[in-house]
This record gives sequence, structure tokens and C-alpha cells, in this order.
Amino acid sequence: MSDAPLRILILGAHPDDADYAAGGTAALYARAGHVVKMVSLTNGDAGHHVEPGPKLAARRKLEAKAAGDVIGIEYAVLDHHDGELQPTIGNRNEIIRLIRSFKPDLLLTHRPNDYHPDHRYTSMLVQDAAYMVTVPAVAPATRHLDRNPVIAYLPDDFQKPYPLTPTVAVDVGPVFDTILDMLQCHVSQFFEWLPYNMGVADRIPADAKGRRVWLKDWFAGKLRRQADRHRELLIEIYGEEHGRRVEFADAFEPCEYGSPMDDEARRRLFPFLPW
Repeated sequence: MSDAPLRILILGAHPDDADYAAGGTAALYARAGHVVKMVSLTNGDAGHHVEPGPKLAARRKLEAKAAGDVIGIEYAVLDHHDGELQPTIGNRNEIIRLIRSFKPDLLLTHRPNDYHPDHRYTSMLVQDAAYMVTVPAVAPATRHLDRNPVIAYLPDDFQKPYPLTPTVAVDVGPVFDTILDMLQCHVSQFFEWLPYNMGVADRIPADAKGRRVWLKDWFAGKLRRQADRHRELLIEIYGEEHGRRVEFADAFEPCEYGSPMDDEARRRLFPFLPW
């Protein structure tokens, strides 16, 4: 087995999706010395009820960079309008070039069944790029990959046409505070836009300490539900005693369009798990 650091690419649709869905796993990779890159395919310029547009896009780019700095990784933001991402040939070629340039061992992205069109089309663009990254005649200015990366889907709660079916679940409890450090960088989202959109803006404290407590309570519920939903998989991976007591978890479902995530690949790509 190679001692070279793994290369992990997390493609989200918006400048908080990657760390919202896999911040804990990203932190574990970074802590272990692996190379992690997060990318937002849109600039997030529609994600606010007061200041949408170029000013918001600039703000969200800075927020993403700050979140990446928390764990010492690059967090890139592409310049597609929020809410307008499309699975075009031009966008597909952009994703092909991005994947080829980074050369990931593992690529994480949204599932194709999702409430947000940008999430769905991000997934579709990755799926459409998956095989093409190995075809020399496609986007030829960037050398093709000799082998597809392993691709897996980020966790979500959607049930139709089928619920998330992960083969990997990760105890992110040891880095829970680090996840919060990343998320609280996205001030425009977690303390402004999302509370407004959810109808709970009046519950957001004005002070930084109070906001941290609110974010912790809200996000802990999400990660607890994920741990409970995938409890049997956690037990399978961590053993009965540890698996039962995992409080916060990420979970990832393989995408058939990448290289297979078989047992050997799971052990290689998630070396911090007790295989």
C-alpha cells in the first residue's frame, strides 16, 4: 500500500455544501496529512434575503476560504450563478478539467435526487464527467486520467426514489467542534439566510457566543440523526461497543460510475477507520 497522501475532492453546489455535508470527514483527512480540496460549483449569489448579487458572491467566497483555512485546505468557488447551474457540455468539460487537474483518489458529491436543482445538476455533471475523464479526445487540453476516481455521494435525508445506501460511515464526534468552526465561518448562511428561509430568524442570538450555542444545538441534531439512521453500519465498522456510542456520523454511498468502492478501496480510502 502506498504511503502517499490521499487526494480527496469534495464538490458541492454552494459555498457551504461541502463542509455542511462532509466537514467532519474532511477534517479527519486533513488531520492525518491527506490532501483535501473543497469546491463550490456556484458562487452562491442568490443565497440571501437582503443582499443577493455580486456583493454576496464576494462575501461567500471569503466565507468559504475562511472555512477551508480552519482545517488548512483549499476551498475554491466557481463563478456560476446560484440557482442557474445547468448540465451543459461546457460545464461538463469544466468539471472534467477540474477532476483531471486535481487527480482525486476519492470524489464526494451530491446525490442526483435532491430538492435543489443546483445539487441535482452538480451530481449529474460529476456523473457525466466520470467516464469522460479517462477519454483523451474529450477536453484534450488537460491530460486524461488513466483511471476513474472512486466517487461517492454525500449524506442526505431524501427517501425517494430510494434512501441513502452508504457502505461507509464515519464517527465525526472527535472533530465536532472543528465542524462548527468551519460552519460558523459561513455567517451569511447559518446566521442569516438559512434561519430566515426556515422561519426561525428571530431565534438567532445577536452575540457570537450565543450564535455558537444555537449552531451547535441545531447541527448536533442533524449528525445525531445520521448516526442513528446508520447505526448498524457504524457497528459493523467500529464494533459493537464503539458503534453503539457514536453520537455524530457522516455516511457515504458509492456511485457506480466511478471506480468500484470494494472492500479494498474502502480500507485504502478511509484509513482512519478501524477496518
